Amino acid sequence: MVAPATAADELSETGEFLDGVAAIVNEGVVLKSQLTSQIDTINVRAAEQNMQLPPPDILEEQILERLIMAEIQLQRADRIGLEISDEMLNRQIASIAQGNNIPFEEMPRLLAQDGIDYAEFRRSLREEITIEQLRRIEVGQSINVSEREIEQCIADLEGNVVANSEYELSHILLAMPEAASSEEVAETQALANQIYAQLENGADFRQLAARYSAGPTALEGGSLGWLDGQQVPTLFAEVLQDMAAGDVAPPIRAASSFHIVRVDNLRSAVERSEVNQAKVRHILIMPDEIIDDATAKQRLEESLEKIRAGEDFGEQAKLLSDDPGTANLGGELGWAGPGTYAPEFEQTIASSELGVVSEPFRTQFGWHILEVQERRVYDNTEDLKERNCDLRIRNGKMEEESQLWMQRLRDEAFVQTRI
Repeated sequence: MVAPATAADELSETGEFLDGVAAIVNEGVVLKSQLTSQIDTINVRAAEQNMQLPPPDILEEQILERLIMAEIQLQRADRIGLEISDEMLNRQIASIAQGNNIPFEEMPRLLAQDGIDYAEFRRSLREEITIEQLRRIEVGQSINVSEREIEQCIADLEGNVVANSEYELSHILLAMPEAASSEEVAETQALANQIYAQLENGADFRQLAARYSAGPTALEGGSLGWLDGQQVPTLFAEVLQDMAAGDVAPPIRAASSFHIVRVDNLRSAVERSEVNQAKVRHILIMPDEIIDDATAKQRLEESLEKIRAGEDFGEQAKLLSDDPGTANLGGELGWAGPGTYAPEFEQTIASSELGVVSEPFRTQFGWHILEVQERRVYDNTEDLKERNCDLRIRNGKMEEESQLWMQRLRDEAFVQTRI
């Protein structure tokens, strides 16, 4: 008996079924076992939360598209040499453990009790971090915020209840093509109004998010978790002003999408006014298609040897650094406090002695060496307003730009589904 042609590539030489291909994505694949595993996970989570999911065929289509997009992004990360070190991964796991009041060493055992393989947990988390870091590199670095935007933001925040609160939000994102026609805009707006009407009549927000949202947390009910009011995207800030817990805002129009936001909960936020700061300079080497990860690190090691032998740090930064904002300044980053840099960068600052250049270390932006020049305690009330406004504006732009970036990646990829 001969196996069907469509299944022939899913059998070993002995005819034993190995695994199926759910989709071919450029030079990679999404396996049917991955799809099945994700569907099972989502179904279990939805049952635990008493959340109704879309019909099985639609759910399968949504999860397959999520896996396809993940594969496209992981391939892109691999092409530019982006890697997540075990050290970075362990810090993230330690943070998760701390947030759940669990000792780091107990994570494998406790995950096993829930039927989760620790090695698979690490692999999945590494991929999540990789995709997030890739998005920050390729989208975040292209976003610019003007002084005028920051000044307007600070003026708008004076006495603003949103800026002085924290919000737990849920979100439905309805995406449109980058150059949507008037008919496509009208169709998306009609769908947004229809969803909003259902919510006004008592429909389950989580169910509608799982069914319609193109956001990354759609199948988790659209939850965005807790956000500091000053970091809430500017797109949402105006409507949140008069909202209470449980309220749903009418559809919000953005350049290439519509958004529906619900306030799950809110609370008062406490503003900091004093912070420990460090004055730092650094040299950054960014891996790309030409310079791989190992070469980038080696270049910094060679530079570090020259600096320790007496060459000037600033001159090395001007020659080597890929940071366009600081290279011509000799790598000078100026004064900054916690929350300004990537976690690995801040950890190196915290552990460095004054005037001692660090060993090379990795962040999502590439390989660095740094030197802490001075430390101080600083009243940062006004700086904090500017920084939070900068982040708030970037968060607002990031949502829109990320969606467009992902659409471009998807359009450029070769994808063939097999289910």
